[in-house]
Amino acid sequence: MVATTGVSATQTPSTALEDAQRAAATSREGQRAQQNAQILQASMDVSISAGNNSLTLLYRAAVDKLNEVLAPELGPDAIAQAQQQDQSSEAVAGRIVSLSTAMFERYAAKYPDKDPETLLQDFVATIRSGFEQGYGEATDILQGLGVWGEADSPVRSAIERTYSLVQQGFDDFLQQKLAALKAPQDGSATPASTETATA
Repeated sequence: MVATTGVSATQTPSTALEDAQRAAATSREGQRAQQNAQILQASMDVSISAGNNSLTLLYRAAVDKLNEVLAPELGPDAIAQAQQQDQSSEAVAGRIVSLSTAMFERYAAKYPDKDPETLLQDFVATIRSGFEQGYGEATDILQGLGVWGEADSPVRSAIERTYSLVQQGFDDFLQQKLAALKAPQDGSATPASTETATA
């Protein structure tokens, strides 16, 4: 058996390091440190001349935060990481919105007795908060790397456009769901008006 302190004669220094890394990865702090390291690694890949890589960072940071805020209700990694795809503002925003809003039915199942409108508004507030936290982290990293730039820089413009598109997507999702909640009530008045018209 390997001693808990120091390196045994049968254990190489690299094995001890790997064991320590595995132990750290299983703790909450270790997982957070690994997540931060992944975000920093992604930020190191950002190219000053190619704004699309900054959108990858925003996407990753937003999805990581969304996973974190949805974890208490839906479990870890509720939103699957998407493969590298189109990195335009529209495509990134579309994936963030579709991946996060797709969790609504699972979220709703956790609160069967909650008022449907309140449930919907709470869900959108939760995913919006997660996205905004991820956005904040991504922009902090980009500023730290010196690639955020002036208001008219391509990186900053792409990130801010993506932010606006995601917020609009959340607003549209909320409005569509609220309209669907009210539709059955509106439809119930139709038979009464038909009877009045034929009387």
